[in-house]
Amino acid sequence: MSPEIATAARRTRKGTPNHPIEFRRELAKLACEPGVSVARLALEHGLNTNLLFKWRRAYQAGQYEPPTLLPVEVVHEDRTIENAAVLPAQSQSKAHPVVAGVIEVSIGVARVRIEGTPDPATLRVVLRTLRAAAEAET
Repeated sequence: MSPEIATAARRTRKGTPNHPIEFRRELAKLACEPGVSVARLALEHGLNTNLLFKWRRAYQAGQYEPPTLLPVEVVHEDRTIENAAVLPAQSQSKAHPVVAGVIEVSIGVARVRIEGTPDPATLRVVLRTLRAAAEAET
C-alpha cells in the first residue's frame, strides 16, 4: 500500500525515538491521501496512531515545509530633518558628534524627561535613584 520509507530514528536520552523531519513529512503526506488508513499506516511503520495523526495535522498546517525567505535590499537614503533643533552643546570630540533628543523614563510612578544631551554620569545617577525609589515602593 505504501512504499518503503526509511525508519531510521535516533533515540533520545529518555529512550523515545526522534524521527527525522523527512520521515515525518513523508508519512504525513501518505496519511493525507484519500482512502489511506492512518491506523494501518502507523502499524506498518511501528508508530502510535495518535502520533501519525499529530504529524498529519502539522503537515496540513504547513509546519513541515521549509521556511521561505524573501529578498531584502538595504537602501541608504540621506534625509534632512525639517525644523531641526539647534544643538545646545558642542561636541567635545569630533569622533562622537552631539545628538540632541529626548529621553523619557518611567519607573513605577516616577517619570523623568530629559531633553538635549545629558551628561552620562548625571544620567547614570538619575537612573540609579529612580531604580532605588521604585524598589523601595515594592
